[in-house]
Amino acid sequence: MKHVCEVCGWEYNEAEGFAEGGIAPGTKWEDIPEDFVCPLCGVGKENFSAE
Repeated sequence: MKHVCEVCGWEYNEAEGFAEGGIAPGTKWEDIPEDFVCPLCGVGKENFSAE
């Protein structure tokens, strides 16, 4: 599943993870810390939508 930032369009893909942010491949969105912010624009998890 992918989660897309509604502000800038950056995508988090659960299958790929986010190595630069220390998030392993296969990490589900709900398992990412609540203080996660978009690496491009800095908004919080509440500004992402599932696709």
